[in-house]
Amino acid sequence: MPLLAYKESHILSAQQLRKLSEHKYSCFSASLLDPLLQPWWNWLVSQTPLWLAPNLITIVGLILNIVTTLILICYSPNGVEAPPRWTCALCALGLFVYQSLDSIDGKQARRTNTSSPLGELFDHGCDSISTVFVALSACISCQLGHYPNWLFFQCFCAIALFYCAHWQTYVSGTMRFGRIDVTEAQFSIIGIHLVSAVLGPEFWLTKIGIGDIQLWYGPAITTIVCGLLSLTYVFSVIKAGGVGKNGSTVAGTSVLSPSIPLTLVVLPALIIAQKSPENLFTEHASVYIMAFGMVAAKITNKLVIAHMTKAEMEYLDWSLLGPALLFLNQYFNCIVPEIWLLWFTLIWGTQDLLRYCSQVCLEICQHLRINLFRIPYNPKGGAPHPATASVSSQSNIGSSVDKNGGTSHRKSKSKPH
Repeated sequence: MPLLAYKESHILSAQQLRKLSEHKYSCFSASLLDPLLQPWWNWLVSQTPLWLAPNLITIVGLILNIVTTLILICYSPNGVEAPPRWTCALCALGLFVYQSLDSIDGKQARRTNTSSPLGELFDHGCDSISTVFVALSACISCQLGHYPNWLFFQCFCAIALFYCAHWQTYVSGTMRFGRIDVTEAQFSIIGIHLVSAVLGPEFWLTKIGIGDIQLWYGPAITTIVCGLLSLTYVFSVIKAGGVGKNGSTVAGTSVLSPSIPLTLVVLPALIIAQKSPENLFTEHASVYIMAFGMVAAKITNKLVIAHMTKAEMEYLDWSLLGPALLFLNQYFNCIVPEIWLLWFTLIWGTQDLLRYCSQVCLEICQHLRINLFRIPYNPKGGAPHPATASVSSQSNIGSSVDKNGGTSHRKSKSKPH
């Protein structure tokens, strides 16, 4: 068997695919910004061609977000060097485009009568990757490379909070968005990039008031406060018990079980960063965040699939190979240069994530008899293609009704519509 091959030819079992077809998307949102942005999203989707597949909209936004962040990283790989102002402006634009496109994919799915469970999964998968790059870009714009511990905390806080949001969904069966949540966080980061673009990234290192208080303390403290409030709510949901038998998760497992995969990512990342004799995190912050971010994205995707298929989540995963090798290498006094293993972790984790997501999407597409990036389109307005009608009827089995009477299997920032 090839080294990179999965243990089984199919990732999803027949039972999981059946459960996926029956999946009902449940969402509650109290976001402050979403109602204000609805007119913009509605106008934007009205300008979108009917032949454009919702998943294609999502992936284009993600690619733009990643590319603009990588440009910023090229100029300031450790968050210490001040990147050119135009790179910060580019990141603000990239994030705004991603946020907008990510918010209309569900609307486009309903508009073209092509809603399916794959849309929700694909959306969450893209968000899990975007979270890593968005958090890292914000830290670089704020010049947090001068304070490596804060940079580590901010990035892994964002990654952990995204995972915890899906953890409580796995427990309660309903995705919940607070008054200050993902949309508000994204626009706050857009604001950070714009400030850096206008006043320069060095602006955040300006000392104010008494002592060594600097302007970057503002975003950092805001993250702590909002993060604590979010975690308090998440754990209150978990403590209250799940919707499964005897207060278990949707899959009938322990409500604490999702904590294990998260711990296997965050704890080694912290230990390796603190114990590294080569100052691995300080010297290679961006590569470090991206490497462990890809591993975190993989386990987040597995949690989303576990929720949608009502299946038990596996604790161990091949993506953890990189962190394990870094940990063991430190234990045996770094017999291999740490930077080699860090790049291995990034490359291995990225290819493993892409292979996993590709295989899952392929299996779902085959099961639902749909295409990932193409939808049936009849410019003359004739009857929908039989495959489209079949998919639509499947999605309507487990779809949630929005405020306008529409149905969706997709998670999007336009949650309640």
